[in-house]
Amino acid sequence: MNNIEKRLADEKKRMDSITAPDELEMRLRNALNTTPPRRAKRIGAIWKVAVVALLFMTIFGYQYNAVAYYSKKLFGFDEVTNGTLKELNDKGMGQMIEKKTKLKDGTEFIINGLMADANQLIMYYTLHNPKGIDDQTVNPFLFSKITGFLTKSNMESGMYILNDDKTEIKGTTAFEPVSPFSKKLTLHYNDIDTREEINFPYDPNKAMYTQIKQSINKTLKVDKGEVTFHSITATPTLSVINGLLQVDNFDRVHFAQEGIELIANGTPIPLIGGGSQSSLRGIKFDIRYDTLPEKLDSLELVMKKFVGYETLKEKISLAAMDKPISLHGKDLWVKNVAKTSEGIEITIATDDDVMLDGVSIETQGEIIPLKTTVRQHETEQENGRMLKERTLLFDTKKEPQYLLIEGMHYMKTYNHVIEIPVK
Repeated sequence: MNNIEKRLADEKKRMDSITAPDELEMRLRNALNTTPPRRAKRIGAIWKVAVVALLFMTIFGYQYNAVAYYSKKLFGFDEVTNGTLKELNDKGMGQMIEKKTKLKDGTEFIINGLMADANQLIMYYTLHNPKGIDDQTVNPFLFSKITGFLTKSNMESGMYILNDDKTEIKGTTAFEPVSPFSKKLTLHYNDIDTREEINFPYDPNKAMYTQIKQSINKTLKVDKGEVTFHSITATPTLSVINGLLQVDNFDRVHFAQEGIELIANGTPIPLIGGGSQSSLRGIKFDIRYDTLPEKLDSLELVMKKFVGYETLKEKISLAAMDKPISLHGKDLWVKNVAKTSEGIEITIATDDDVMLDGVSIETQGEIIPLKTTVRQHETEQENGRMLKERTLLFDTKKEPQYLLIEGMHYMKTYNHVIEIPVK
């Protein structure tokens, strides 16, 4: 997941520079704080790719029709769909729309088609301008939500490509699922500094079937609380696990859900992402995986790793810095100790899943607690190991003798298994 984590970190920088409506900006920022980042990558010299991976809670109780609808393939979208979505599009599953409008700068905006099921709605669209499309068109052009009868579906993720002539964009955007009772939908978007709407027809009979929708209702104990898995909804586009976290140190490790695997017929299903959202009872979460195999013989949810806590009470001498110190199976390197105008700075490195707890230094006859962390970055070793290096600042001018660590939060191995009955 390291490449995935890096991709959204890059996109977050771009999103932070965009002025969006208050409601949309709040949702985007909340999701970026709880979703594994993904690094955008280039596809050859012809295409430019931009990825937004913003994943929210999607718990809806309705069912879609059990028969999939076969329409026509949406052409020109092979570069923005891969894997499952490409296969579904090749089979012609979805709904043709071809609704057009003009943006303020003369760019033609076309909603080409939809692909919908109980987990999400995916909109296929085109931007075309023979005079050229630049950042002044794309950056302010943001989708916020789709509304309709019993429907308020917020944007979740998206991808687009710009051709070499910079005259056309092909893109896909995923939204929360829409109501099967809606017959007309409205897309809300930003065109430069104006909020705009475009209406288009929707036929719920063309939505794809739900493969599995069933309760799990199992709770697993972890070091600082418990994780309850409520349900699984598997559709042709996505498999979603919903649950509730009551874990005190959940936010101490980035995207702890990464260590939870969905295993079908003995093979792990690829993890796509996930999100979390505070509630009165705890933290609601979802974990998203690729689709399940059509022939399903067994299904398991395995918590291989999850955030844990280890009490250390370590007292590390700062006299020698030539080798790593083992912290309950995790390594720590003291890279540098320096006296600055701000105080004592100590640069350390650990595995990227480690967050230290209760850090202080000991000088002659005095314990100085950590003031703040002033710099932090990740480095990849020659063997592919990712280390997190940061500089710790202590408010003192006295020479430190020892680094004191009370404990650490980290990704702990649990290997809990939940068997999900296959009906």
